[in-house]
Amino acid sequence: MSSINNNSVDDDHHINNIADNALRRQHPRDLDHTSDYLPSPQPQPQARRPRGFAATAAAATTGPSAGAKGKKEREKEKERTKLRERHRRAITSRMLAGLRQYGNFPLPARADMNDVLAALAREAGWVVETDGTTYRQSPPPSHLAAFPVRSVESPLSASSLRNCSVKATMDCQPSVLRIDESLSPASLDSVVIAERDTKSEKYTSVSPINSVECLEADQLMQDIRSGEHESDFTGTPKIPVYVKISTGVINNFCQLIDPEGVRQEVNHLKSLNVDGVVVDCWWGIIEGWSPQKYMWSGYRELFGIVREFKLKLQVVMAFHEYGGNDSGDTLITLPQWVMEIGKENGDIFFTDREGRRNTECLSWGIDKERVLKGRTGIEVYFDFMRSFRTEFDDLFAEGLISAVEIGLGASGELKYPSFSERMGWRYPGIGEFQCYDKYLQQSLCRAAKLRGHSFWGKGPDNAGEYNSRPNETGFFCERGDYDSYYGRFFLHWYAQSLIDHADNVLSLATLAFEETKIIVKVPAVHWWYKTTSHAAELTAGFYNPTNQDGYSPVFEVLRKHSVMLKFVCLRFHVSGQEYDEALADPEGLSWQVLNSAWDRGLTVAGENALPCYDREGYMSMVEMAKPRNDPDRRHFSFFVYQQLIPLGQGTICFPELDYFIKSMHGEIACDLVP
Repeated sequence: MSSINNNSVDDDHHINNIADNALRRQHPRDLDHTSDYLPSPQPQPQARRPRGFAATAAAATTGPSAGAKGKKEREKEKERTKLRERHRRAITSRMLAGLRQYGNFPLPARADMNDVLAALAREAGWVVETDGTTYRQSPPPSHLAAFPVRSVESPLSASSLRNCSVKATMDCQPSVLRIDESLSPASLDSVVIAERDTKSEKYTSVSPINSVECLEADQLMQDIRSGEHESDFTGTPKIPVYVKISTGVINNFCQLIDPEGVRQEVNHLKSLNVDGVVVDCWWGIIEGWSPQKYMWSGYRELFGIVREFKLKLQVVMAFHEYGGNDSGDTLITLPQWVMEIGKENGDIFFTDREGRRNTECLSWGIDKERVLKGRTGIEVYFDFMRSFRTEFDDLFAEGLISAVEIGLGASGELKYPSFSERMGWRYPGIGEFQCYDKYLQQSLCRAAKLRGHSFWGKGPDNAGEYNSRPNETGFFCERGDYDSYYGRFFLHWYAQSLIDHADNVLSLATLAFEETKIIVKVPAVHWWYKTTSHAAELTAGFYNPTNQDGYSPVFEVLRKHSVMLKFVCLRFHVSGQEYDEALADPEGLSWQVLNSAWDRGLTVAGENALPCYDREGYMSMVEMAKPRNDPDRRHFSFFVYQQLIPLGQGTICFPELDYFIKSMHGEIACDLVP
C-alpha cells in the first residue's frame, strides 16, 4: 500500500515539472496571465519565540517546580516594567521642565507628548488647531499685527512704501521677526516666529501689499496703532472694584475710633465710583476676652456708614494675627483666652523644627482636638461665623453683604506660616516646614504606620532653614530627597493636611452662610518657581514641583463647596537682580494657577499683593484681571485693592487710582488717556 502511495507522489511531481517547463516556454505576458490560475504556494508559519509573560507561562508548564519559578519570573518582569516606566517618566519630566524653564513654552501642568509637539510646531511657524490639524500658513498670519512684533531691519521711509511692487515680492530677502519679551506665556500659543524665503513661497494673492518691505511697514504702523490703543479698555467686561478699609479703625474693645475719618474715607471711595469695600472682622477683637462672648458694636457702626453711601460690603472672617514690620503701630493678636491656653500648651500653634512657636494662627493639628476650653478648632471657627450671621441678619436680608471671605491660615491665606518675618525669614528664603507641634506629629506618625514605614513618621532633617537656598539643602536641591520615596510621602501628607483643613472649615462655613458667596484667598509663592523642586511652595503647603500639579487638589475642594478663589496678584514685567537671583516667575505661577482654576469652573477674583501708586503698576493689574489674549475671554469676577494707610491721608495719587477703576469698569477711552 505504501508503494502505491509513493508512486502517486512521483507522478504528481512529474506532472508539475512538465507544467513548469511549458509555462517557461510561453511569452512573459502569457506567464503573467497564467500565474493567476495557479495556486500560490502557502508560506509555512514558523514558530515564534515567546517573550515576556508568554515565556514565563510556557516555562511554567515544564518541570515539577515550574509553577513557583513562573510566578517569580512574572513578579520580576513586573518590577522591570515598573522601573522602565519610572525611568521614562523621569526623562519626560526633565524635558518638560527644561522647555518651561529655558524655552518659556506654555505647557500645561500635566503635559503629554501631544502638547510638546504642538508647542514645538508653533515655535517653528506651523499652525496647530485644537483638533490636531497642523499646517503651514503661506502668508504671514494676519493676527501677528495684534502683538508687538518688531522687525530687525531698519525703519522704512515713505519712499520705500511707494516703491512696493509685485517684483519686489519675489526678490526681497526673508524678514526676521522677533517676539517682544514682554509677551505673556499664554500669548505665545498664537505667535508665529517667521523666517521665510519669499522666493519659494507661493502666495494666493499677488498684490504689492504682500512684499516684504510693505509687510514690514504695515507691521510698524500696526505697532504704532497698538501703542495708541493699548490703554483703551472701552467695551471690555466690567470688573467690580472693592477697596479694603484700612486696619486700625476699630480698637481692641471693638469701638470705632474715628467715625468722621471713616466717613470721609468712604466718601472718597464713593467719589471714585468704587463698587464696594472690604472689612476685616478680627477674631482677636470680637471674641478677644472670653470664650463665646462676642462684641460687634464697632462693626455695627462701621457697616452703618457703608450703608449710608450705598456701597456693597465684603467681610473677612480673620482668624489670624495682624501686626509686624509693615503694619505700623497696629497690633491685633489672637484672643487673649487663646493666648493663655497657648502658654500652657504651646502645641496649639504651628511649630518649626527648632521648636519655635508661631502665634499667627492655630495649628491645623487641633482642628478636631478639644483643647480650646472644651471645643475643637473648627468648632471655635463655626461658632464665630454663626454669631456673625445671626448678628447681621438684617444686612444679609437687604443684600448689603455680598460675600464672606474665610481666613484659612496665616495672613488670612490658605498656607502654612512657612515664611514669617517674625521668625527671621527674609526674601527669597525657602522657609521651613511647620509641622512639629505634637498634634501634627501624631498625624504624621499615623500616616507613616498606615504606609508600612513607621520610621517615616518625622520631618526631613536636611531641608535647611528659613533663609536657605534650594541648592544649599539636600532635600530641595536638584534630584534631592524631595523626589525620593520618603520625600514624596512626606510632601503628600503635608499638602493633604492643608487640603483637609480647608475642607473641614469650608464644610461648616457653607452651613453658616447659606446662599452667600464664600471666598478663599490663595497666595502667590513665586520665588524659586523656576527650579525643579519649587521649594518655597513646598514649605507653604503646595505640592507643586515640576513633575506635580499642586493646585488641582486644592481647587477640587473649592469646587466641591462652590467657593470663589481670590488670587493674590503680583506685578509683572519687573526685572531686577532679586528676581533673577530667586529664580522667581510670578507670571508663570499666575498662568498655572488661573488656568487651573478656570479649567475647573471656579470663579476667580484678584487682590494686589503690595500697594501700587503708579500707572504701570495699575495697568499690570488690569491686564491680569482681563487678559486680552485669552481665547475664551475669561476674566476676574471682581478685584480688591488694598492699601496700608487710609485714602484720606493724601498719599494716594487719585488720578491714577481713578484711571485704574475706569479701566476695570471698561469705561476708559483713548481721549481720556493723559
